[in-house]
Amino acid sequence: MGKVRTEQVKRIARELLDRYPSKFSADFEKNKKLVNDYTNISSIKLRNKVAGYTARLAAAMYGPEVQESEEE
Repeated sequence: MGKVRTEQVKRIARELLDRYPSKFSADFEKNKKLVNDYTNISSIKLRNKVAGYTARLAAAMYGPEVQESEEE
């Protein structure tokens, strides 16, 4: 079975990707900093879940080449 994410995590991640589509990428560490900047989430665990889900959604939306192009 896969991991289950709450609707709150999914909603926040989708809203962030809708508002700032060019900022987020498949890089978790970068997304973690951006989530911290763009939201007022005080829980580190929730921030990491949102950052991870945005990384997953960004990779699905833009493809795996997003992370590769940033590394070069």
